[in-house]
Amino acid sequence: MTTLSRRPNTALMVIDVQNGVVADAYDRDTVVTNINALLDKARAEDVPVVWVQHSDAGLARGTEPWQVVPELQRLDDEALVHKSYGDSFEETDLEDVLAAAGVGRLVVSGAQSDACIRSTIHGAFVRGYDVTLVGDAHTTEDLSAWGAPTPDKVIGHTNMYWQYQSAPGRTAAVCATTDVTFIG
Repeated sequence: MTTLSRRPNTALMVIDVQNGVVADAYDRDTVVTNINALLDKARAEDVPVVWVQHSDAGLARGTEPWQVVPELQRLDDEALVHKSYGDSFEETDLEDVLAAAGVGRLVVSGAQSDACIRSTIHGAFVRGYDVTLVGDAHTTEDLSAWGAPTPDKVIGHTNMYWQYQSAPGRTAAVCATTDVTFIG
């Protein structure tokens, strides 16, 4: 369905599941467990996995907070994209990585729901990708002290509105970890 020609493949994206990003994230352990289940399934089906790792002034490369959480392990042959903006496509080689793998559909997991996840799913969709958000495999921290809704509501709202996105020749979907399919 993607508008990207000759891109029949699907990739799993694991976005910003770094120590400093998810240290205080809502339902962190469940989300990390779900991402591990997605990794197992993707690897068993020879589906490309793309890891995205954020850095900025508050999250310096090479530091402990910048590292991916120890419960998740990237394999040597899995792509790693470094970014410094919310949208994983901005000033990165993500598009080149996906094009080389013939990917036109993304299955998205990670953090944070109201920042890098939201920016990346929208960025992918407007670039022509089909995008499935794994509803129980993304999270955020509690920013309600600054006027944001509580994390459960942020996640719920993100899942709700993403399932109703539409555009010509592209699909948007939300599903649970147990319902993810990488084929089709």
